[in-house]
Amino acid sequence: MIVNLIDGTYELFRTYFGAPSAESDGHEIGATRALLRSFAMFLREPETTHVAVAFDTVIESFRNAMFAGYKTGEGIDPSLLSQFPLAERATRALGMVTWSMVEFEADDALATFAAIAAKDDSVEQVRICTPDKDLCQCVLGERVVTYDRKKKVATGEAGVIARLGVRPSRVPALLALVGDTADGIPGISRWGERSSAAVLSRFENVRAIPDEAKDWGVSLRGAEALARELKNAREEALLYEKLATLRLDVPLKETLEELRWKGPNWPELEKLCAELRAPDVLERLRT
Repeated sequence: MIVNLIDGTYELFRTYFGAPSAESDGHEIGATRALLRSFAMFLREPETTHVAVAFDTVIESFRNAMFAGYKTGEGIDPSLLSQFPLAERATRALGMVTWSMVEFEADDALATFAAIAAKDDSVEQVRICTPDKDLCQCVLGERVVTYDRKKKVATGEAGVIARLGVRPSRVPALLALVGDTADGIPGISRWGERSSAAVLSRFENVRAIPDEAKDWGVSLRGAEALARELKNAREEALLYEKLATLRLDVPLKETLEELRWKGPNWPELEKLCAELRAPDVLERLRT
């Protein structure tokens, strides 16, 4: 079987910025309607047998207590934020296991279940459906991959190395050094993707990188300046790496078998499709 774990937050953002605006009873529904149609098509694909979706029901998480600059819901259009409950209602109506994250982030839920599913011999592949580089740290050979649903492209370990220049396990260290503006991680001054990848080709994590550039074993222009910057901001870099490391201990109650898609909750879906003016979804799932 193939286990599909979907980043619902990314999907809702994508449809919000890509789908036409629409209102129902004075509320914006365009992104949710597009999401509903997209997921209905996905559920009709032959390989979609086991599926779950995770949302950042609350944008803030435990990481905000660790670092004041970490991402919040500030600046997000209210008409997008207001659709999170509706989007979660839509996925549940479709019969998809839905994880609504409050203390943890959606990425933590996806990472946790990916690690669980990868240990099951009945699983052929785990697909984490997102192009987000954060989740590349979960990739394991070709057994656990990230998957871009729009492009229908899977990225395994070789693909992560080609894209980011480091092995999956070193992605948190890369994000700590380079920074991740989407998550509010500032990174370390002077450290870019190329220099960070070069150093992390030799060292597993931030703590393992020596203070002196002469001990790195790589030839880099401006290495001494990079070493000084890291030495002066070592504690910050370690914190950023911790922020970028996904948790694998989210208390998810569902078993692998419970992710098997058994069809929609028809009464709820019929009601929702009427509200969203999307009768085509019912037709698509009934044929």
